[in-house]
Amino acid sequence: MTAEVERFFSEQSPLATEVASFRPRAQQREMALAVAEAIRDNAILVVEAGTGTGKTFAYLVPALLNGGKVIISTGTKNLQDQLFQKDLPMVRDALKAPVSVALLKGRANYVCHYHLQRAQSDGLFKTREDIKHLGKIKQYAKVSDTGDKSGLADVPENAPIWMQVTSTRDNCLGQECPSHKDCFVLKARSEAMKADIVVVNHHLFFADVMLRDEGVAELLPACNTVIFDEAHQLPETASLFFGESLSTTLLLELATDTRIETAAAAKDFAPLPKACDELDKAARDLRLVFKKEGRMPAAATQSFDGFAPALKTLGEKIAQLNGLLEKQAERSEGLENCWQRAQGLAQQLVKWQKGDEPDQVRWLEIFHHSLQLNTTPLSIAEIFERQIGGSARAWIFTSATLAVKQDFSLYQGEMGLLNAKTARWDSPFNYAEQALLYVPQNLPEPNSEGYTEAVVQAALPLIEASKGRAFLLFTSLRAMGRAHEILQAEFDRRGWDYPLMLQGEGSRNEMLARFRSHGNAVLLGSQSFWEGVDVRGEALSLVIIDKLPFAPPDDPVLAARIEQMKKQGRNAFMEYQLPRAIIALKQGAGRLIRDETDRGVLMICDPRIIGKHYGKRIWQSLPPMKRTRDEAVAVGFFNGSACAGKA
Repeated sequence: MTAEVERFFSEQSPLATEVASFRPRAQQREMALAVAEAIRDNAILVVEAGTGTGKTFAYLVPALLNGGKVIISTGTKNLQDQLFQKDLPMVRDALKAPVSVALLKGRANYVCHYHLQRAQSDGLFKTREDIKHLGKIKQYAKVSDTGDKSGLADVPENAPIWMQVTSTRDNCLGQECPSHKDCFVLKARSEAMKADIVVVNHHLFFADVMLRDEGVAELLPACNTVIFDEAHQLPETASLFFGESLSTTLLLELATDTRIETAAAAKDFAPLPKACDELDKAARDLRLVFKKEGRMPAAATQSFDGFAPALKTLGEKIAQLNGLLEKQAERSEGLENCWQRAQGLAQQLVKWQKGDEPDQVRWLEIFHHSLQLNTTPLSIAEIFERQIGGSARAWIFTSATLAVKQDFSLYQGEMGLLNAKTARWDSPFNYAEQALLYVPQNLPEPNSEGYTEAVVQAALPLIEASKGRAFLLFTSLRAMGRAHEILQAEFDRRGWDYPLMLQGEGSRNEMLARFRSHGNAVLLGSQSFWEGVDVRGEALSLVIIDKLPFAPPDDPVLAARIEQMKKQGRNAFMEYQLPRAIIALKQGAGRLIRDETDRGVLMICDPRIIGKHYGKRIWQSLPPMKRTRDEAVAVGFFNGSACAGKA
């Protein structure tokens, strides 16, 4: 296969004639050969490939040429759709490879005939918009081959009605469903079973590995190769699914579904609706114990007088509903399903209340309308190692950000991949000519009062020099909101007409489309815009980062991991916190140069990158840009009048 891979990345490659954007690159060819070798040897390979390497083609070509069944897992559903609709067909056609391709998403992405019918007959709608959307979904379900909600552009993906017309693992009736034969989820799984290449996303992959619910577990035995793109996201995603979560939302949904099923099959049994109301109230009362949103360790709940009695009441109400459902379960499939769910939720609550296991941390997350009780493993390495061990298949992990100064040890340690082969390739872009790293002088310490104001004042000359065309990336929503207020006032005072955009004013895709079309916009974003965002050309010429993206030290999972490392005599900051911050910073910095012709300034405002002993390790992990601390040099970069020195 090596010779074939070489041929497909040469000047005479079919890719060169079929794909207009294709350029032969040594890094891409070498990565493709490394992937081909790993597939041949059923090896585990961890690959970092800098922006512009073309890593998608570098793993698709050997995967398609090798034959056999391949699962490709991506970071987001957007990337999943791009792979399935654009990249895979392009490479398949260029290679003339006779392979079949399928797309598999979680069940919440597919219209459920049973729940659609139930939503119509129940008529429980909160807004007129829901009624209008329901009509469109009903028509779509009649004509769609897939039932994938992304295929219905007229109904926003976050429209509340989707929750009523899709199924969950808990409320799916399985083979007892009257619409079982027409099920879109089963159809998608069936096509995935038959296909050579199956595209999933990380959430789906890990949900299935743990829950055996979404169809991936059935695919794995026949699979020759698993490829994780955007693999830097895996430690967090895996931690989520290797742990357990119980939310008040699940309890409220159980109460709602039980009421509906009771009305359909057990109208004569009055205690059930009453028990649903009591469970509903107990779940809401538990949430109302807390005034603020946020995260906290389980131990911190001791300072909230109402928490223990509210939790005790909730346990009693679940147990009560569970007992009543047991008596009525035989009257319908729906009531049987509700009983099974009630049993599971009751067991989860009891388990959470028992206390901490040595290798786990219990914590809470309080949202605006709900509360979640979580149990998270302190390490996923052993769990994941067991998942991938003992199988004769290749595992490929790739991203633009997996290493710190060419060192993969953090990632390998987190994922249990200590024996994996590693390889990395720098970006083919000429960062020394295309980009400048600017760290302004005289900024206060990041935790000082007025820091965000100082960041904005330092940014204004650069925003003016770049004529807008900027991303301002923040490590907190609060700082983002404050910066937006200051910038709005400054833009008005100075008479600047650059469109000012704030994360949350629309979906990320909508906002990016508007940003590109304006050509001179200034967009303020938090976590959503640090990665997975691609704006090529002059529309984005300046990326400003307010602080080094260290995870909040009071995060309960991080705090527990730090404490565990300290007990082991390890330096948690240097071994864990700093490398994670560097990888996150590399993602944010990666928004700037997306093409061979892009030029721009990366402005990192945090003085710790210069003043702290670990600062050198940070900027040495970034692409090799020229560096300056001189505002005039940074401003001059936009008209090409200045040369930058070293910081």
